[in-house]
Amino acid sequence: MPHIWGVRTTWRTVGDGEFFCPGCGGDRSYLRRIRRHRFALLGIPLLPRGTAGTVVECAACRTCFRTDVLGHPTTTRFSAMLRDAVHTVALAVLAAGTEGIDGSGTALTIELHEVLDPLAPHLAPAGREDILLQGARIALADGPYTPSEHQTLAAVGRALLLSHEDTERLLTIAARTPS
Repeated sequence: MPHIWGVRTTWRTVGDGEFFCPGCGGDRSYLRRIRRHRFALLGIPLLPRGTAGTVVECAACRTCFRTDVLGHPTTTRFSAMLRDAVHTVALAVLAAGTEGIDGSGTALTIELHEVLDPLAPHLAPAGREDILLQGARIALADGPYTPSEHQTLAAVGRALLLSHEDTERLLTIAARTPS
């Protein structure tokens, strides 16, 4: 005998976009959906009984995730962030190696943080260290670190969420490695 009354779950789509799907492992379209419980009579949802939360549903694999998954960059966005980080670190180190630049240290530090702060939480420790080491190799191309190059690389380390000790260890390793 069919149920005369009960609770049914209905879904309402409230947005869409592109995200990195942890289930599929790639950039995919998604639907942002709100799940609502409704009192049903003869199988027809009638009266609202409240929401049960918002989810992000992958359009490809149909897996549902919490909305915090949207905080992770897509692979396309991550690639652009990484490219910008490498370019900014290289330019900051080159500018620091040029004598006669007064007052640019603060501007360089601000720019480093603007570019590296959004990227650092999404990089593995080895990736953060590699960006610092690339900057160190650039600084060492014309000889030992100048004080301004060392300060710039220390700022890069801080922006990449590396400890002072790890930054100094990596700078020492780079200085000892033949180019």
